[in-house]
Amino acid sequence: MSNSVNVETRGRVRIVTINRPDRRNAVDLPTAEILYETFKAFDTDANVDVAVLTGTGGMFCAGADLKALAEGEAGNRTRTEGDFAPMGPGRLVLSKPVIAAIEGFAVAGGMELALWCDLRVMAEDATFGIFCRRFGVPLVDLGTVNLPRLIGHSRAMDLILTGRPVGAEEAERIGLANRVAPSGKAVEEAVKLAEDVAAHPQTCLRNDRLSAIEQWDLGREEAVKNEIRRGIDTLKSGETQAGAGRFASGAGRGGSFES
Repeated sequence: MSNSVNVETRGRVRIVTINRPDRRNAVDLPTAEILYETFKAFDTDANVDVAVLTGTGGMFCAGADLKALAEGEAGNRTRTEGDFAPMGPGRLVLSKPVIAAIEGFAVAGGMELALWCDLRVMAEDATFGIFCRRFGVPLVDLGTVNLPRLIGHSRAMDLILTGRPVGAEEAERIGLANRVAPSGKAVEEAVKLAEDVAAHPQTCLRNDRLSAIEQWDLGREEAVKNEIRRGIDTLKSGETQAGAGRFASGAGRGGSFES
């Protein structure tokens, strides 16, 4: 059995770590398949609420394993149907959030994995970049879709056309990184963030998250209807009434997040 992906659970947080340090955590087909199945399993596991995706050895992910591609893997990874992507989970729409914890390089397909995540915590000396631009390797894990939606078309074109590196300061400024952590602390900060997210009422959080994701594919009128539908689902769950009861009893005064 492959050990190219490590899985750890801390409370309500699932930590998924790409473990191919000898290949700078580049993803070959078996690793892509493990990542795909790991995140599908996370989404159906009632014991966890948030996942953190990272890599071993001070490196997030160098993208697809080009050596494996050169040896003939490409034909097995370019599936046009279903939700399996060349890097694994990049076409999955999960019901729960995933946070990327980025040390070292998150480049090419590795950057696409980070873009797939809901939030990105980036070490201050880490680097994003579409480095595959130099080798004629396309963005096929929704990089051309997710990047413009995250940072805007003009800035996305800059990164897609040049393939240049992007450091943490610029990444945070343009909205590519949500948090910047000290070097070596990205996982620690990402887990803290995940614990904060997991502490909220989950039905409401997940419905609001999915409404925000789904609206990209809808016209305004349908997006409004979808938001209402998901909001009603939350109201029917009883979470809102329970939360209102806590508020009436004094919780959350002055903007406190303490229950």
